[in-house]
Amino acid sequence: MRVDKRKRLEAKGWKVGNVQEFLGLTDEEAAYIELRLRLAKGLKAKRNARGFSQTELAKAVRSSQSRIAKMEAGDPTVSIDLLVRSLLALGASNRELGRMISRA
Repeated sequence: MRVDKRKRLEAKGWKVGNVQEFLGLTDEEAAYIELRLRLAKGLKAKRNARGFSQTELAKAVRSSQSRIAKMEAGDPTVSIDLLVRSLLALGASNRELGRMISRA
């Protein structure tokens, strides 16, 4: 958020913060959510780069298209295991996975 907008909102009595503060998450919980979202974003980017449809990826990992869509949307019901297995099925290297995980 732009500084001037933040100051205007605060001057009108609004409290401005981040998602972690709003939800009362611990640092570990926030880091876990960020990790899941980075993997989800990486999955979508890798799938698009490889020219796979969600259906094609679903067949490769023995899942469903709707599950792939949930993975890419960062749905919390999807396991990190399935995210990583899907990335590996798309040919992601350990180095690529490490970059996704370590991105700030």
